[in-house]
Amino acid sequence: MKASLIFDSSALLKLFQKEPGFEKVIRILRIAQEENLRKLLNIINLGEIIYITKKHFGNEKKLGILGNIHRLGFEILPAKDDLVFRAAEIKGDYPISYADAFTMASALEHSAAVITSDPDFEKVSSFIEIIWV
Repeated sequence: MKASLIFDSSALLKLFQKEPGFEKVIRILRIAQEENLRKLLNIINLGEIIYITKKHFGNEKKLGILGNIHRLGFEILPAKDDLVFRAAEIKGDYPISYADAFTMASALEHSAAVITSDPDFEKVSSFIEIIWV
């Protein structure tokens, strides 16, 4: 496993909603803690988690999830200009969502493995390391 792990919103939503496979996310978080691996989350993906949670479960659940992300020690990556341009280039080259392009751009920038359950990442799996949950 790489020294840095970047979590796609699908993996964290799976965890917080206790969807099938959430146990694997818990195991990865434990390993990250034990091995002192960086746990990264791009601000664009955090925004995705916020709006999906608010839309489907309301403000109270949204605030609880934000608290959990903080307690789990995630490093929130900003969307700086160079990252925006890189994500736009990726989106132009591959049939993935714009938010997924930010995950991929962040993974490349930080040499991180992507933690995801989103099948769209199969389209870019030859370029980045993916840990499926």
